[in-house]
Amino acid sequence: MAQIIGVRFKEVGKVYYFDPCGIQTTVGQHVIVETARGVEYGEVAIANRDVAEGEVTKPLKKLLRVATHSDEKVVETNQKRAKEAFAICEKKIAEHKLDMKLVSVEYTFDLNKVLFYFTADGRVDFRELVKDLASVFRTRIELRQIGVRDEAKVLGGLGICGRPLCCASFLDDFQPVSINMAKQQNLSLNPTKISGTCGRLMCCLKYEQEAYEELARVTPRIDSTVQTPDGIGVVLSNAMLRGQCTVQLEDDPDTPRVYACADCQVLQAGRRTRRPARPMSAKPAAAPKVAEKLTDSIEPQEQHEGAHSEPQENRRSERPKKRRKPSEAAAKQGGEHGEKREKYAKNGDKQHKSRPRRPHRERNNKNAEQGENRPAQNERRPQEGKDFVDAHRPPRRRRPRRRPKEDNKSGTPET
Repeated sequence: MAQIIGVRFKEVGKVYYFDPCGIQTTVGQHVIVETARGVEYGEVAIANRDVAEGEVTKPLKKLLRVATHSDEKVVETNQKRAKEAFAICEKKIAEHKLDMKLVSVEYTFDLNKVLFYFTADGRVDFRELVKDLASVFRTRIELRQIGVRDEAKVLGGLGICGRPLCCASFLDDFQPVSINMAKQQNLSLNPTKISGTCGRLMCCLKYEQEAYEELARVTPRIDSTVQTPDGIGVVLSNAMLRGQCTVQLEDDPDTPRVYACADCQVLQAGRRTRRPARPMSAKPAAAPKVAEKLTDSIEPQEQHEGAHSEPQENRRSERPKKRRKPSEAAAKQGGEHGEKREKYAKNGDKQHKSRPRRPHRERNNKNAEQGENRPAQNERRPQEGKDFVDAHRPPRRRRPRRRPKEDNKSGTPET
C-alpha cells in the first residue's frame, strides 16, 4: 500500500496524486507541490489515504509544504501579471497576422514559465511570435494549442438548459459522445438542438445512455409482432421512459391501444430502422409481371436479307458493317476504291469507319512526280558494288549474305 493525496490545480480539473511525505492535509487546503513544469500552487481534493501499488505510477512527485498567507499573495500577483500578458500577446498576434485565438495565460508559481493557450483551425507557425514574447517577458515561453471543448471549459458559460456548462462545473474529463446516442434516445438529429456551446455534441447525451440501453432490451421495437392480452398486434410506437408501447391489433386495426411493455411478448422483432406503419387491412400492391413488361417494350425487329433461321446464339450477325459516309471529294476519286465508296454512298450507309486511302500505285506515282523516286514496298533494287539494302527497312545487324558479282547493269548474275 502507498499513501497519497490528490491535488487539483484548477477549479474544475483533473486530480493528480502526490506523495504527502508524512504531512497531514485536509480537503480544500492549499498546498505547494513539485510538478514536471516547476513548483505549483494547488488545492487538496483527496486527503491522505492508502491505495494499492498498482493504482499509482511511481515515482510520485512530492508535497513541499502547506501554503501560507504569503504564498496566496504571490498567486494573486501572478494572476494580475497574466492579465497584462494576455493583452500584450494579443497585440503581438495582430502584428504577425497569425490566424489564432488566444484563450488564456498562466504564470507558474515560481515565475519560471509563462503558458499561452490558444485555438486555431490548423497548424500555426508561431516561432517569430515566441521570440518577441521572450524578449518582452524575459522568461521561458510556452504556447499550447487546445480544442474547442477545452476552450469552453476554460471560459465557461450557460448551456441551452439555462444552467452553467457541465464541463466548467463538475466534469473532470471529457467522455466520448457519438450520434448513435442521440438516435437511441429518439432525439431530433438537428445539429442546433443536440450541439453544445462549443459546437460539438452535448456531453449530457452520455449521462442517460446506460439507462436507455437497459430500457431498449425490454421495450419492443417498432414494427415488432407482439402478443398482448387482447390478441396479436404490431407495435406502432413506444415510450421507453414510461415503459409503454402502442399496438395495432389484427382484430381491431382502426383503434390502436396502449399496453405496458411487460404485458407484451415479442413474437417477431421488427427492423431497427424506422418506417411508417401500414394498416393491417391494407395489402401490398401486386408487382407487375416482368415478362409482360418486357414483351410490351420489345419491338419487332426486321431481319436482314439472307439471314438464317438458326438460333441467335448459334449464328453470327448478318448485318452489314456500318461505314462512315465519305465526302463528295473522296467519292469522286477514281479507281476501284472510289467505286466502292460511291456504292456505299448510294446505299445510304452513313457510318464508314475505315478512312479513305489511296492505292499503293497511286501513292508511288505521286512520290515519283515529286522527285522522291522511292522504291515500292517489298521491291528490291540491287546496287552496283554494294550489298543490297532495303529502302523501307533498317539494315540488319547480322552480316549480310554474300551474292555473286554482277556483270551488267540489269542485275543478271554471272553464270
